[in-house]
Amino acid sequence: MSSTTPSIQFFVGVFEELNNVSLRRERRTGKRIVLLTFNQLNALEGFKSFTKQSLNALLLSDEEGEISVTPSSTKFIFGGDEGDELKQVKCEFEIEQDDHWERFMRFMHRYAEANGMEYGEK
Repeated sequence: MSSTTPSIQFFVGVFEELNNVSLRRERRTGKRIVLLTFNQLNALEGFKSFTKQSLNALLLSDEEGEISVTPSSTKFIFGGDEGDELKQVKCEFEIEQDDHWERFMRFMHRYAEANGMEYGEK
């Protein structure tokens, strides 16, 4: 295995910075729900999303390899005086299988460590 800095991409070669992650479990089905929050998207700056190939998924990469996730929802939240300033992007997906959950958590621990994030409860 090689030592790779954990990264998140929507578009090939455009690395995003995660600002928050929320982990929940649906009581009725037991499905785990992940909500990733980004305060900005590098893919939107300088029209990079028009010049790079879309992954049609969220790509999480680390020293173990790549995880390709298809979001169940992506919400763009705008604000500012004109209401046209991007404030946040919220990306949600579900994880059903235990081994996928464990792999995702290993990625998140590596990403958090590399980016100065830490776990906290509200």
